[in-house]
Amino acid sequence: MHDKLLQYLCSDHDFSQRELEAVKLYFEPIIFAKNEIIEESGRVPGYLYYIVSGYLRLFYTDENGNEITTHINCPPGFFTSYSDFINSMVSENNVASITNCELLRISKENLDHLVNESQTMKDFCISVFQQSITYNENRSRELSGLNAEQRYLKLMKDFPEIIQNVPIQYIASFLGMKPESLSRIRRKIIN
Repeated sequence: MHDKLLQYLCSDHDFSQRELEAVKLYFEPIIFAKNEIIEESGRVPGYLYYIVSGYLRLFYTDENGNEITTHINCPPGFFTSYSDFINSMVSENNVASITNCELLRISKENLDHLVNESQTMKDFCISVFQQSITYNENRSRELSGLNAEQRYLKLMKDFPEIIQNVPIQYIASFLGMKPESLSRIRRKIIN
């Protein structure tokens, strides 16, 4: 499972063999079945995950008991409740598997160790977190600036694999609408 992570790391950064061996040592392989809670709200997130295969979602439960999906990710990439993980804060979010998932995980302590021992890893982590910030800013802009149909069409264009692999209720929540509204939009697009 480490091969995909190592390829991802080396795609834009020059890691030494020693640094790659450390990555393999600290990133632990783990498998989750479909619909498992991986990180539970009310706790400090224990791990940063690299997605080898499968789909994850970040969600919270609102005051009415509705699950609100705020992020869906697919491979390759990193996933957690980032600000809570980095700041070792109790999270209001849950991380859950949408499909069966093969993941590699690293604790905050071990990630800090890798970053402190390797300037290349520090540079890589900074670029990952910058990408996360950019993604979240763009997502906020889309949620406030695009109508429901435009948001769905953009998701179809940018991430068609999510449309094919994630249940409609999670996609609808992620796009800020009810599943019935998304069903109407999908019917309209098909016709």
